[in-house]
Amino acid sequence: MAKKSGLTKVAVRIGTAVGKADKTAHKFAKAGSLAKSELEDISKQVDALKKQLAKTTKKLRLALR
Repeated sequence: MAKKSGLTKVAVRIGTAVGKADKTAHKFAKAGSLAKSELEDISKQVDALKKQLAKTTKKLRLALR
């Protein structure tokens, strides 16, 4: 079997490091995307609760007249 040169060994180590970094970056991107969608869902729920509170407040004011 042919002996690997030092340059080949270094290239393999660099490729491995880049691959690991890319994998980690994809994980963070996926987590960020998931967090963003959850935040949007929570925002929609808060808006719905605001509307419900406004309606209830209006009904209560009319009832107290």
